[in-house]
Amino acid sequence: MDLFQPEPADLRSLRENAPVHRDERTGMWLVSRYDDVRAVLADPRRFHPDNALTAVTPIPGPVLRVLARAGFSLPPTLANNGTGTHADLRRLVSRFLTPARVAAMGPRIAELTAERLDRLDLGRRADLHPALARDLPAIVLLEVMGIRDVDVEALKAWSTASLELFWGDVTPERQHELARPAAAFHQWLTSRIKAADPEGDDLFGALRAQGVPIRDAAGLCYFLLIAGQETTTQLLCAAFHAVLRQDGLWPRLDEPGVAGACVEEVLRRDPPVSTWRRITAEPVTLSEVAIPAGEPLLLMLAGSGSDPDVFGEPERFCPARPNARKHLAFGFGRHFCLGAGLARLEAEVVLRETARRFPDLRLASAGPPPMLGLLSFRAPLSVEVELGDQHHLAGRRPGLQQFVSAGRVGQR
Repeated sequence: MDLFQPEPADLRSLRENAPVHRDERTGMWLVSRYDDVRAVLADPRRFHPDNALTAVTPIPGPVLRVLARAGFSLPPTLANNGTGTHADLRRLVSRFLTPARVAAMGPRIAELTAERLDRLDLGRRADLHPALARDLPAIVLLEVMGIRDVDVEALKAWSTASLELFWGDVTPERQHELARPAAAFHQWLTSRIKAADPEGDDLFGALRAQGVPIRDAAGLCYFLLIAGQETTTQLLCAAFHAVLRQDGLWPRLDEPGVAGACVEEVLRRDPPVSTWRRITAEPVTLSEVAIPAGEPLLLMLAGSGSDPDVFGEPERFCPARPNARKHLAFGFGRHFCLGAGLARLEAEVVLRETARRFPDLRLASAGPPPMLGLLSFRAPLSVEVELGDQHHLAGRRPGLQQFVSAGRVGQR
């Protein structure tokens, strides 16, 4: 099994035949059953998050020196923080992601979607990854965090390079290439945080006002500004592919609740964060397998969403599934993803608005798309579609505003 390009059959075989299994190539223990994955995520005392952001491919000395010269570091802040500072930092960030603040972004997400759909050439093919899914989540995240004057193209280049550097199966030569944009991103964050106004209304200012050390603030923002938008880009691409492959489902996305239900099924079956890591803090037993202390675990989030002990007919795409939201795509417990509500909202609104505009949209090819294949991130890299006819719907904006105000979009 290739951990960087897993197939559903591989995940199923692992879950059924070796639910807790040590992978000799990586030295990690693969944990694939839903109950085991959930138990690990729910127990920060026995399973520490310290390795969550550690580079999968060890970074050699010359590359480390490139990063060090830029002052690069990822101290324990959010995803990799098992210390007492985690709760305060999490509360600080969560102020920008309250349910009310997230729901208020609904009309803006619809506006950004419409602007991008307006640029598509009718009657032609389009790739919805660069045309729609690539930059929209970055713009939304920056706006909800109050962060202004950001070159979105640079942010996307920095973040994609960082994902590959830390989660890719890369050569030393490629690590050298990737270290430069990663270092540049960290330097940019450090300078912006240093210059931030503690009285300001943005995340950088809030970190200064809270007295968070610059090093810790930069490390927190480094991961947040990558994961907070790259994973949503990945979710959008996965959602388009999943829904468009279901006969008759695409035109129904305008019906109340259907788009949101589809998003949950995509998160269950094809989560953009396909794996996550932990370290055993003491000897533990999972599925009758003894694991020593200090061992790295790889939690197979994608495999857990297809566990038949939890989800009936797990291979079937079923938006009406009553327990679809029981998936672990956003984690569980203390480190549950702060941006879950925003990601759900974006995917729901983008799907629905695109289906309203192009009800005859279809995939241009029945074959599989090229895939992003990192250890913890897996998603289509393109969404080639044939647009079909366009519909112009009167009153489209008020309808969405009513839907958002009713509290039915993006709520957990």
